[in-house]
Amino acid sequence: MRIGIVQSSPEFGAVRANLASVTEAMQPQQADLWVLPELFATGYQFLSPEETRALAEPVPDGPTTRALLAFAERAQCYIVAGLPESDRGHVYNASVLIGPTGLLARYRKVHLFYEEKLNFSPGDLPFAVADIGSARVGMMICFDHLFPESARSLALQGADVIAHPANLVLPDLAQRTMSIRALENGVFTATANRVGTEARGAESLTYTGQSQVIAPSGEILVRLDKTSVDVAVVEIDLESARDKAITKHNDKLEDRRPGLYTA
Repeated sequence: MRIGIVQSSPEFGAVRANLASVTEAMQPQQADLWVLPELFATGYQFLSPEETRALAEPVPDGPTTRALLAFAERAQCYIVAGLPESDRGHVYNASVLIGPTGLLARYRKVHLFYEEKLNFSPGDLPFAVADIGSARVGMMICFDHLFPESARSLALQGADVIAHPANLVLPDLAQRTMSIRALENGVFTATANRVGTEARGAESLTYTGQSQVIAPSGEILVRLDKTSVDVAVVEIDLESARDKAITKHNDKLEDRRPGLYTA
């Protein structure tokens, strides 16, 4: 299986142009599963709930999902991508998993970061895993990386790959934690981050890049740089995510003793 990650630098609010930039970057490459950044088509730094709502879209009928569905059908691939989702009066920081035949799954960010709490509703869907045929894929978004329960819940449901759209501003933190999440759960993790700076309102946000794919061993299979718009595709062996053995007597998941863990 081939996983592709896209590291982009969207212009805030320029949805059509940002979509075109990302699909053009993917077009020359071949991947079975692409992972795009969080809020990749809108930009991240919303200044009010009203602005967030104006750029939010229904899923799967909004223009972003429709455009990605068309690409997935043409390229016969699967895509995980972040977008602002509107649903029944709420706006969620969401991600979708789509393939050649349509929408397979959606996820709404559970752990909102910083001023996201002012502009988005907290996610109301559980962490879930979807079968794309060649692999079982789970989704997290950005700040979810800091909560071990996020990745563990996906691993316990049989995820081979955790797709992690992100807009990271804390240097090197998620790159380290997602390596640990891969190692402790025996899964592949694919983080698609963005680069560039947004200076809207009183604050300036600079994004840290270093999008990466990590093996179940914790090995870095590919990591992009901190500032460049780029894509990378890496081939993975899914069987290494299905063998949780540490020794002949130890297993990463079977050795858990949840009855002795306190909440």
